Amino acid sequence: MKKSLIVLAMLLVFAIQPRLSFAANSVDDRGITATNAINTVDRKEGIRKRTEEDRTNYSAEQLREIENLYQVANKLWKTPEAKTSLKVLIEKYPKSNRTGCAVQYMGQMSTGEEKEKYLKLAIKDFGDCYYGSGVQVGAYARLYLGYYYREKGMEKEAKALFEEIRKDYPDAVNHRGKPLVDDLPTRNQRFLERLKM
Repeated sequence: MKKSLIVLAMLLVFAIQPRLSFAANSVDDRGITATNAINTVDRKEGIRKRTEEDRTNYSAEQLREIENLYQVANKLWKTPEAKTSLKVLIEKYPKSNRTGCAVQYMGQMSTGEEKEKYLKLAIKDFGDCYYGSGVQVGAYARLYLGYYYREKGMEKEAKALFEEIRKDYPDAVNHRGKPLVDDLPTRNQRFLERLKM
């Protein structure tokens, strides 16, 4: 009896396997592939996990303060007030998901060695943090650091970061929900840039 049930189950799996493969690559009426929908679920799970960790580590009052400190940067982008607020957040709440986003923001707002410092910190200590939009800090920081290295003429370091995104974060997205891999330089772009020099 058990053998016949196992055989029947295997036959059903083989019978629907082509349909499963097709479904994984199908596109709905909004242009979203099933694969992207699965990746969206993964991002939502990452956000949920980090939110739950924050609820475990911080009180409701602390979570309100974390959010208030973070929102200063959203409202007053690249101002001294934004940087001050983010620095307080980073120092006072070093394990918060929003702190990972704050470190990434500091990397984006900063220049020179300070930019590199914050982006490296985002990668090292906050790679599993998420923005509410589904952007993963670790992947996003690699993108920014890669372009920073390119600007500095550090092609080897930039290429290594871009390859990490392609290999380890192929489903990572920007704040518009577009794949980060679409934001990476291609060999053709680099060739055209060299021609302009």
